[in-house]
Amino acid sequence: MAGRINDDDVKAVRDAVPIDAVVSEYLQLRNAGGGNLKGLCPFHDEKSPSFHVSTAKGLYHCFGCQEGGDTVDFVMKIDHLSFAETIERLAAQAGITLRYEEGGYAPGRQQGERTRLVEAHKAAAAYYIEQLDSPEAEIGRRFLAERGFDQAAAQHFGVGYSPAGWDHLTRFLRGRGFTDKELILSGLSQDGRRGPIDRFRGRLMWPIRDISGEVVGFGARKLRDDDNGPKYLNTPETPIYKKGQVLYGIDLAKKEIAKTSRAVVVEGYTDVMACHLAGVTTAIATSGTAFGEGHIKILRRLLMDNGSARVIFTFDGDAAGQKAALRAFEDDQKFAAETYIAIAPDGMDPCELRLAKGDAAVTDLVEPRTPLFEFALRQIVSRYALETPAGRAAALDEAAPVVARIKNSGAQHEVAVQLAGLLGILDTQFVVRRVAQLARWARERGRDGGDQPRRAPRGQAPAPEAPAPGLRGPALNLRSPAHRVERELLKLALQRPDLVSPAFDAYGIDEFTAPPYAVVRRCIEDAGGAAAHDDGYVQRVREAAPDDTVRALVTELIVEPLHTRRDPDEAYAGVQLVAVRLAAVNQRVTEIRGTLQRLGPQADPEHLAAVQNELWVLQQYGQSLRDRGYAAL
Repeated sequence: MAGRINDDDVKAVRDAVPIDAVVSEYLQLRNAGGGNLKGLCPFHDEKSPSFHVSTAKGLYHCFGCQEGGDTVDFVMKIDHLSFAETIERLAAQAGITLRYEEGGYAPGRQQGERTRLVEAHKAAAAYYIEQLDSPEAEIGRRFLAERGFDQAAAQHFGVGYSPAGWDHLTRFLRGRGFTDKELILSGLSQDGRRGPIDRFRGRLMWPIRDISGEVVGFGARKLRDDDNGPKYLNTPETPIYKKGQVLYGIDLAKKEIAKTSRAVVVEGYTDVMACHLAGVTTAIATSGTAFGEGHIKILRRLLMDNGSARVIFTFDGDAAGQKAALRAFEDDQKFAAETYIAIAPDGMDPCELRLAKGDAAVTDLVEPRTPLFEFALRQIVSRYALETPAGRAAALDEAAPVVARIKNSGAQHEVAVQLAGLLGILDTQFVVRRVAQLARWARERGRDGGDQPRRAPRGQAPAPEAPAPGLRGPALNLRSPAHRVERELLKLALQRPDLVSPAFDAYGIDEFTAPPYAVVRRCIEDAGGAAAHDDGYVQRVREAAPDDTVRALVTELIVEPLHTRRDPDEAYAGVQLVAVRLAAVNQRVTEIRGTLQRLGPQADPEHLAAVQNELWVLQQYGQSLRDRGYAAL
């Protein structure tokens, strides 16, 4: 049985690693006001950012899919790690040495599967780098030099060499304590006649890293004529490597992509190297597969889909390159960014262009030239005989549906006008109407992206229309002023307890009329109340939640921005305190009036007098709250 990580060490890890630093490894974050950050959620597709991070509280929450939690929760979910694996990874980042209880724990043998596979790849990458200096690897060094890459370039990108023998790496990793099962599962080894043998032999090796910078696979280039394998051989699909979900160079390019809102998509490993060395540090490439939806998701989280974002594809000018460009255009509408295509003179790729004409030519190549939609339309149109009416009609039949897929109506109209010009159709409005009709039919068939999330009013975070599943009680009507103000007061009690305590702690559970909010109020009470706020206050409230659903609601309230344009102060907090108390008083007044009506004139005089007195006291208190505000509490 694996040992349990010491609780104090777990807490130290949670405190040591800022949540914004971890989340920023996966997506771009921007200021959301109130000390919060926001970005496009990595756990579901969305058009506008609803993923909020509270740096002060160390928590995140998505108001679109309701995912939320702390740094540990985020890493566990996004990288599919166990709790122990996550703590171990974060501890390594923070330089914290973990202690294990119950004895007998051997991290090298008992870590989770993903951690073991990542460590095997890390060891393999180091081994390949070392082998690049061997006499046998002269052919690999010569390959790099012929393409303009020196030793420093190889080191920067971690390029290595796999020896030509059958099981050099396999024996090396066995010596590091990895089992044959782990080596086969990792894709670094494969079954041979007499046991595992190396998958990559006698090849130049590029480590493929995920967005967090961990090596999850390799791309291997053939060097010798007697190698009967493919020109490029990549790691097979494994538990940690999905070729449709990784981009080569993303670990090096992500910060510049987020900073400049620009990404350059090239075709190969050497093209990425050439671009980065030429100063185009936003270059990335797929790993032996077409650019697809999984790659788009990675880029969208970095680009944030703002209006100025640009994605530039560079493809070879041959038929295969043109086919790849058209395939990329099929996914164009999944970007909010503008997409362009750049094709070098004479069909050279960026690596060839750098060799032939220098760094400046590569930089110039990726300056946006031709919008991808225009390139795609020209490719379609070029297949038809436009000098004949029949040819123009056939070209229009194929091209018009492509234009109709453009969701922005203004852009759609403009491209339709351009299409008329490409086809040589003088009646421009005929083409515009045809495209508009096709777009309308598509909308009617539900193909216009009807699953887009609702947008909240400008300046406000979206809020759920109903309590999360599992919370009992009637659905929340957030149009109810009482419920809205209860939500705001709970947010203050969680985010700025200094502004509402000790008054808040005197509020009864029954003063929160929405059942889910009453449960959260109980959690705050069980955590010692708002007046007991300290560094561990928020964590205590989350731990006091009776289940994951309530814990998610607590996290949501901690992260959701307050509905004030200014920094909250005691006056703002007082307004919320008074509003909740006044709503509770008014509700009790209504209940007592109903009681009096039911009692009637035949009621017991003493009981009737007691009820009337309570009504009078509450009415006076309510009036005092309306007149004096916070001072009447």
